[in-house]
Parts: sequence; structure tokens; C-alpha cells
Amino acid sequence: MKQIREVLRLHLVANLSARKIQGATGVARTTIQEYIKRCKENEIRSYEEIAALSDDKLSEKLFGITSTTSSPNPSKVMPDYNHVHEELKRKKKTKVTLMLLWEEYKSTYGEKAYAYTQYRVYYRRYKQRLSPSMRQTYVAGEKMFVDYSGVTIPIYNQKTGKVDSAQIFVAVLGASGYTYADASLSQKQEDFIHSHVSAYNFFGGTPEVVVPDNLKSAVISHTKKGIVINESYAALARHYSMRVEPARPYKPKDKAKAEQGVQAIQRYILACLRHRKFFSIDELNEAIASLLDRYNDKVMKHLGKSRTDMFEEIEKEALRPLPANSYVYEQYKRAKVGIDYHVTLLKCHYSVPFEYLQKEVEVRYSTNHVRIYYNNEIIATHPRLRTPGEFSTLQEHRPPQHAFMHNKWNPNRLRSWAKGIGEYSLLFVEECFESVEHKEQVYRKIIAVLKMAKEYGYTEFELAMMYALEHNLIKVKSIRSVLDKRLYLQRSSNNTGYRTSTIFNNHENLRGADEYK
Repeated sequence: MKQIREVLRLHLVANLSARKIQGATGVARTTIQEYIKRCKENEIRSYEEIAALSDDKLSEKLFGITSTTSSPNPSKVMPDYNHVHEELKRKKKTKVTLMLLWEEYKSTYGEKAYAYTQYRVYYRRYKQRLSPSMRQTYVAGEKMFVDYSGVTIPIYNQKTGKVDSAQIFVAVLGASGYTYADASLSQKQEDFIHSHVSAYNFFGGTPEVVVPDNLKSAVISHTKKGIVINESYAALARHYSMRVEPARPYKPKDKAKAEQGVQAIQRYILACLRHRKFFSIDELNEAIASLLDRYNDKVMKHLGKSRTDMFEEIEKEALRPLPANSYVYEQYKRAKVGIDYHVTLLKCHYSVPFEYLQKEVEVRYSTNHVRIYYNNEIIATHPRLRTPGEFSTLQEHRPPQHAFMHNKWNPNRLRSWAKGIGEYSLLFVEECFESVEHKEQVYRKIIAVLKMAKEYGYTEFELAMMYALEHNLIKVKSIRSVLDKRLYLQRSSNNTGYRTSTIFNNHENLRGADEYK
């Protein structure tokens, strides 16, 4: 009231315009104009009249109601604020406003209706009686809040005896409070996204906005400089045409619906399961599903309706329809195309067209397939490989022979390099080429091995290659281990039948181990 008195004082005593009063008080000009209008309507012509009134009297004179809590007028009809609250949730679709609802109420009850100011005051009191998460008026179909419960459920592995903690995912629609919950073995990205897809299928549609907490499966960083969303989570949002608005760190009121939903799921579902023993996630999810309907069908005392009723009435139709194809979870990785026109993913190798040699590409992979993109255009698709060291090479990705020969690396150049080192190096290269269908698949391996010759010296390297070929050691790490430990200086007890060529047995004066028995 001090602010109102100051505005009216500057108007009545100093005769200032609304613009100048705004500069002096910081009050919005439209608000100042409203105060001046009410002052004139009540025929207040001097500031002395205002100074003589208490705050309650001044509020009653200007706005028709005292500033303190007053009892409803028994001669007036109290509006149905449950109906008002639900109508405002539909405002995005219906464009309804509180003023319009008051006008409809006024036209129905006439003189028995409260004035607009009292109508707003009583609606504000109605919202304050709601639970903390209900005080905000959420628009139907606009937001879904997600979070994990701090309470977990143990899962007993009958084979190993190990006990895992099942994580409970909770999703709540903003307007109706309609809730979904399921269990997973972790909060990792794949489980997190799978729970989202299950929630959208449960609701039968998607909201415009999803509000997660700041866990790493959803948000990489959330600072004043900006928000970085996890790429797989962003892909999920793009698939369902949504946007992600993470709650601010340390601001639980931003996701009050999720906080309330988690607390309710803990009390009405998890607490009921505390004495049961579960041996699989599927068994636990069946138990949660049976109790979830009971929770959603429970009538809320402050609204007189259940969450299911409110979902069916105001939110179901407001949700966006599900896309024709369900979302397939993919992970993302940046990779550089090697000299063998393959990219490596989890120790498996996938070909791309040879024109992309040495280019940086994006690899998107799911359980069943691998897709490779360059500048957001798909350039290769492969089935997902599982055995480390496997190759998926498409014939159309291989360079033609004339391009092959002019390429920086080709079989003839590698043979020439190995021949310059020694006989066993060349033998190693030939065996590598014979072990694969496409010679390009062993380029990187051959280059990695032949580079060791310069590091250890040609003589040492040739001895090591002889030892490696004798013992069938063809991996890069194995050959380096032979060089580091100088295993080629040791003579195996079972290699008497092995014949080496020019380095040791090139004349008749050499004596073997038998001479020293």
C-alpha cells in the first residue's frame, strides 16, 4: 500500500504524468494509470483524503476488498474454482483468460457475482490451498517432468546370488499430474531413453517440452554460458518433435511436479513392495504397473477428481500423436577414416567410400546397425559387428584398381618397404595379405609393425619377425612384446624341426645344441 499511496501522492499533489511517476517509483505505467483511474472513479480529489484512510479502508475503497483475509460474502455466489483452474489449463488450445471466465460467471449470476478483483483474490487463495507443485498453472499437453527416485528396489540374481539395485524412473504430465513409472538396472543413457519411450507409449502421445534433472544421461553441462544436451537425448527429442528444458541446478521448484510424483510413487507403490522379493526387472515392472493404475485412479481431495479423470478430460487430446516409427536408441561417436577407408568402432571396422579417406565422420550406432555420416549426410550403413577385429567391407566402397595404385598406400608399396627391411618382414606382409579378403583391411596393422624396424633396428627387427612367424604371433602388441623382451634370443625346446633361411644356417660349419650335450 505504500507504493499505491506514493503513486497517488505524486498524481494529486505534484500533478505528474504517468510517465514521470513511473520514472520516480519504478511502477509500470499501465499499473499507475489503473490506480489513477480508480482514484477518479471513487471521487478522491486530495491526498488528505487518502492519508486519513487506513490500509484496509483504502484497499476497500479502491479495489472493493480489504487487504487482509476476509470471509466470503454470503449474499454472493462463490465461483467454481476447480472448473476455472481446469479451463486455464486449456488456455493454449482455447485461448481462454481469467477475465473471460469472470465475464461468463458475471453474466450467469449478475448481482450475486463477485467483482473481478475479488474473483482474482479468491482464485489466488484457491491455488495456495493446492499442493506446492499444483500452484503453477500448467497448460495441457505442454510439459512432462522426469526424475529418478532416491529409493531403489533390490533385484536378486538366482544364478550368481548378486543383488542389484533397480532404479525407479518417474514421469509426470504437468496439467493432469498423470504419472508413469518403471524400473531399470541403471540410470545410464540407454536405460534412461528406453524409459522415456515407454512413458510416451503409456501416455499415448508426447508433450511439447520435457523437463529433466541435470543427470549426465540428459545434460552434459548447464551453466550461465549455456546448456549442452547429450546428443542421444537431443536425438530422442528431435524424433518426437519436442524440446528439452532442464531444470536449473539446485532449483527443485523448477521440477516440483517430478518431486511430488517421485514422493507419491515412493509412498503408494514402492512402500507396498517393500516385503516382496524380485528376481528380474520384468517381474518388478509388472508389480509396478499393477499398482500404478491404482495410484492414478485415486481421487485427489482438493480437486475431487483422479489423475486419470483429469488426463482423460484435459490432457489426452492435447498431447501430440506418436510418430509412425518408434524411436531406436543410438549412440554417437566422432571418428577419422583410416588409410584403409575404414572407421573403427569398439574394435570392429566398417568401410566407407574411399573418397572419404582421412575425413572426420560421425558414427551413429544402435544394437543392430551402424550408420556413418559426413556433413550430416549418410555415406555408409552396416550391420553391427560383435567380435573384436571383425571387418564389414562393402565392395562398392573399394577404390578401383587405377585409383588404388596412385593412392599413397597400396600393396606394392608395403611389399617394397618390407623387402627393404628383410626377408622375414616381407614374409610377414604376405601372410597378412593372405589372411584377409581385402588387402586394405591389414594396412594399418602392417604399417604399425614395420614402423618398429626403425625404432629397434633392422637386424633386431628381422630376428623378432622370425620368432613371431615361428610362434604364430601376428598381433601388433605381441610383436612389440617380442622386441621389448628380446624373446628371439631364446631357443624354444620344440622348434628342432623349424628351418630358417639365410640368417643362421647358410654354411656347414654351424653347430647345433646337440654338440654340447
